[in-house]
Amino acid sequence: MSETTQDGGVAVSAAPPSPDDGLSPAQLAEKYGLSVSGARPGLLAYVKQLWGRRHFILAFSQAKLTAQYSQAKLGQLWQVVTPLLNAAVYFFIFGVLLGANRGLEKHVYVPFLVTGVFVFTFTQSSVMSGVRSISGNLGLVRALHFPRASLPISFSLQQLQQLLFSMIVLFAVVMAFGSYPTWSWLLVVPALALQFVFNTGLALVFARLGSKTPDLAQLMPFVMRTWMYASGVMFSIPHMLADKDLPVWLTDVLQWNPAAVYMDLVRFALIKDYTRENLPDHIWFIALGWALVVGVAGFVYFWKSEERYGRG
Repeated sequence: MSETTQDGGVAVSAAPPSPDDGLSPAQLAEKYGLSVSGARPGLLAYVKQLWGRRHFILAFSQAKLTAQYSQAKLGQLWQVVTPLLNAAVYFFIFGVLLGANRGLEKHVYVPFLVTGVFVFTFTQSSVMSGVRSISGNLGLVRALHFPRASLPISFSLQQLQQLLFSMIVLFAVVMAFGSYPTWSWLLVVPALALQFVFNTGLALVFARLGSKTPDLAQLMPFVMRTWMYASGVMFSIPHMLADKDLPVWLTDVLQWNPAAVYMDLVRFALIKDYTRENLPDHIWFIALGWALVVGVAGFVYFWKSEERYGRG
């Protein structure tokens, strides 16, 4: 404070002390109810936020699915045509030229191959869309405040909807080769539910990695193609390796590969002559384990970087 003296000078008097003097920034924030903008919430609070955004997650996935083929004349039919064309190419190369149908009759091999292509594409597409879910939507991430896990979860849900639409054609192919609906077909539901949890966890992992390393999206097609060839999409792993001089554990590792596990479960459910002998022991426990471990670990891994998405 100041006042003018008789000789025209200015005298400055000491200001009264502020009640906030001596308080640290953290104490000031607590006193006035302030919080850090964009701070990561607790894990349970984060889950509650996601549940509160469930309508947004579903609507966003449906909008992305509709827009995916909006510029194509066949539109949503490409959801079915693309994996069918892939299956036709793989059948010609692996089934006809390379004899990868070893140990499987033709009426088993064709639905075996088509099922493998459809189910593996579900995982492949979920991972690929997860890589770009944050880096490809920076405008949305920076403009709105919402739990960022909504994006990779939405993309995984989009791929699930796409697979369910394609299942109509898969059922037709399976029945065309002599496998008709039985009670075992109901096993497709828990198999795909477990695969969805696994895919979502994997998408969350790669969403975080891709948010900081956009070039990862260029590398992933090669990684996914290698994974596909090692997962028995085009051939039966135990039959293909039966006459090879390889350690037994290698066959077990390839069959326990999560992509192979979920494909085998759907094949076992749908194909009449694809029997229990083609599956590894305790396959349902393996499928559940992969879903829980990758789903939970992927969610926690993504959440730990929540406050950094869209920055820098």
